Amino acid sequence: MRQPTPLPERHVPDKPTLDGLEPKWSAAWTNDATYRFDRTRPRDEVFSIDTPPPTVSGSLHVGHVFSYTHTDTIARFWRMRGREVFYPMGWDDNGVPTERRVENFFGVLCDPSLPYDADYEPPVIPAPKRQDFDRISRRNFIEICERLTTDDERVFESLWRHLGLSVDWEMTYTTIGETARRVSQRGFLRNLARGEAYSADAPCLWDVTFQMAVSQAELEDRERQGAYHDVTFHRPDGATIMVSTTRPELLVSCVALVAHPDDERYQPLFGTTVTTPVFGVEVPVVAHHLAEPDKGTGAAMICTFGDLTDVTWWRELGLPARAAIGRDGRFLADAPEWLSGAGADAYASFAGKGRPAPAPSWSSSSPRRATSSATHARSSTR
Repeated sequence: MRQPTPLPERHVPDKPTLDGLEPKWSAAWTNDATYRFDRTRPRDEVFSIDTPPPTVSGSLHVGHVFSYTHTDTIARFWRMRGREVFYPMGWDDNGVPTERRVENFFGVLCDPSLPYDADYEPPVIPAPKRQDFDRISRRNFIEICERLTTDDERVFESLWRHLGLSVDWEMTYTTIGETARRVSQRGFLRNLARGEAYSADAPCLWDVTFQMAVSQAELEDRERQGAYHDVTFHRPDGATIMVSTTRPELLVSCVALVAHPDDERYQPLFGTTVTTPVFGVEVPVVAHHLAEPDKGTGAAMICTFGDLTDVTWWRELGLPARAAIGRDGRFLADAPEWLSGAGADAYASFAGKGRPAPAPSWSSSSPRRATSSATHARSSTR
């Protein structure tokens, strides 16, 4: 009778462990080009993933891991279906989060008026207060941004590799990189040559610290205690209209009163005018479906701009823009052009001041979400 061939002797560890598996297989996938994108495959055989690049502003958290795990699951599914998967990784290192991280990490501030210093090195220990940070040229600041983001991106990539994402790491891109900058600049010049680029005054979200526009994604909404203030507008016949507002400081920038078109209380007033208290500016009474009849008195001030609804009303109703708050977040030093006489005198009492603090928590009035107090035609504070 033939004896079975003995199995080779194998070492069984006393305790199973995953130690060392991640670097072992990460190196194997890299050496074997397992996830390398094959550019020779025709378009109909390619599944392309538009990877949203994570912001390089400090450290990753478990939310990043979960979100990219979903993407990787889809990538692996289509590979198993025989598609050539285009799956790059990018780093979003161009923007306010990066600038703020660089400022706080090194204790520096960008000052474009200063000359470039080829030998500059940031402080070893940053100053404790922002006003004491080093002021450096724009070129020096960009160099420091590139230095820190490069270090951060190495940490990010190490984590993604450790996680086992099936990314083609040969196709990594950065939004602050030379390639991305040249592509965006050439694209803008092409738009300019075609007459597609233009300059216009329009509202935007404005950061009074960085003195620059910011995106909605960079804002954080927070509920704050507020209070309604009753403001009386006067009609030409001597009658009055009461408006309850949480933003009385924006009265100077009022361009209209608005009510819902179905609100019977205000239907006879649409198309007429009223005069603002304190400043004596004549403004129209208009109708729009975004007005809420059950909020306050049902009538609202349209001020440019207190929130996104003001922007909608301003645009859809063709109203003027009246900027009374400057880019520093303070009321303009000189009275706006639409004020005169007693209105200009009233404005002088708070010219150059910042907006008032939120209402105290002891107010018995209904709370309401606090929004931006900016009224600049080009930009608004957050």
